[in-house]
Amino acid sequence: MSNIPEDLRYSEEHEWIRPASNHVTIGVTDHAQEQLGDVVFVELPEVGDEITRGAEFGAIESTKAYSELFAPVTGEVTEVNDSLIDAPEMLNKDPYGDGWMIRIAPAEESDIDDLMDAEAYREHIENEK
Repeated sequence: MSNIPEDLRYSEEHEWIRPASNHVTIGVTDHAQEQLGDVVFVELPEVGDEITRGAEFGAIESTKAYSELFAPVTGEVTEVNDSLIDAPEMLNKDPYGDGWMIRIAPAEESDIDDLMDAEAYREHIENEK
């Protein structure tokens, strides 16, 4: 089974968030990268862009598929992991560490509360099969 850290929150579209004091970090789950296969290209927003919960904010291209990324929360992009442009394979190697994608200043704290915890995300993956 995929690695599902207990301290993160999860979206139905397989993005994770790690809340911090003034921002949240967003990435794709271990399950998502396993399904995608070898990631060859990542498209991310720019610092200063506004992203809206449920709306597309980027994309991942792998050897198997092209997949849009959907924002788990609404807010302003404060940081982008530019190293993914040159090394998109970091999403496969370390999806919860060096493979993070963006950091945003969330507009609504309640967006975070609406996301799944690790147990609910495990059930979500099981129900997809």
